[in-house]
Amino acid sequence: MTRKRSTRLILWRHGQTAWNAEHRIQGQHDAKLDDTGRAQARAAAARLARREPDAIVSSDLSRAADTAAELVALTGLTPSYDVRLRERSFGEWETLLATEVQERWPNGWDRWHRGEPIDDAGVERIEDMGKRISEALVEIVARHPGETVVVTTHGGVVRHGIEALLDWPSGVVYSISPVTNCHWSELHHHPVRGWRLHSHNVGV
Repeated sequence: MTRKRSTRLILWRHGQTAWNAEHRIQGQHDAKLDDTGRAQARAAAARLARREPDAIVSSDLSRAADTAAELVALTGLTPSYDVRLRERSFGEWETLLATEVQERWPNGWDRWHRGEPIDDAGVERIEDMGKRISEALVEIVARHPGETVVVTTHGGVVRHGIEALLDWPSGVVYSISPVTNCHWSELHHHPVRGWRLHSHNVGV
């Protein structure tokens, strides 16, 4: 009898952008990696390449795609891209400094940091975000059973992807740390046992 193997899913946050350093809200705006971010991506890619990934899937936003490109260069794999792996849409907050958002939407800002729904400014609902992320990740695992897949994405996607796949109650994800630029979290999916969180916020 062939032993069933787990699929390893490595959720890798993109490198730093100038907007990260400025504490500017990016969301789905296509901000680019800065010099620090590119160096982070090269260093992390060298470590991830040693994991011998079988596939690389990335958000289509430049900061994720350019991070993935560093791993592509080392592995020779052909990446694929999925719009569902984009960061949460922050509506009217996008492109604004954190201080500007706090000033203009103080209640929404406080609710965001408490992990509560944000009812204004066109910010994407967490339930909608979790649904699109989990659908994408489940499809990726179905395409690569028993393999190691690196998914290059965004900080919010990593945490809320974990929340959705593990079916955690709303808000529990805020008890684990945000993901640092170019760090990653790893989940394993077994055909019988299902999902398990293996590690979180690992980096060089």
